[in-house]
Amino acid sequence: MTAPLPQRLHHTAYVTKDQEATRHFYEDILGFPLLATWSETDELFGAERVYCHTFFGLADGSALAFFQFANEEDQKLFDPELTPSPFRHIALKVDADGQAELERRLNDANWDPEGTFVLEHGYCRSLYTNDPNGMILEFTCDVDGYEKINEERAQDAHETLKRWLAGDHTSNNNYR
Repeated sequence: MTAPLPQRLHHTAYVTKDQEATRHFYEDILGFPLLATWSETDELFGAERVYCHTFFGLADGSALAFFQFANEEDQKLFDPELTPSPFRHIALKVDADGQAELERRLNDANWDPEGTFVLEHGYCRSLYTNDPNGMILEFTCDVDGYEKINEERAQDAHETLKRWLAGDHTSNNNYR
């Protein structure tokens, strides 16, 4: 029996050291509405944890969620210092107008001028920035004709992976 595919992202969760800086970035700068704030105390992982859990809405009904712990020891336990990597990020789909608006908002706020940039992948255009927690956000806009590109990649996905794993690292991105 095949398991059903998820309908959409419900939320993705991260730990923040500063809920207000996180709220300001997502709500005031990017315009993602604060949908809910839960102030909670739960028995979690062998101890009582006191935390604040916020949710910022996306257009499809999904959300970005953030935890902050009241106890400094809990905060340290669940918020390990991670080495930033551009390969650890969340990518959110936007249309061209939405991407332009987000880029304008980031520029108007003078948000992370050195860390905010655009990359033309050929099959999509991506706007990258960092949130106040060091999480990399990618706002991705598909190029015209992306449906055909997606069909081509779906047809050769297994073959390309097998070839790459065997050592043939020839690029198959001829869209740039």
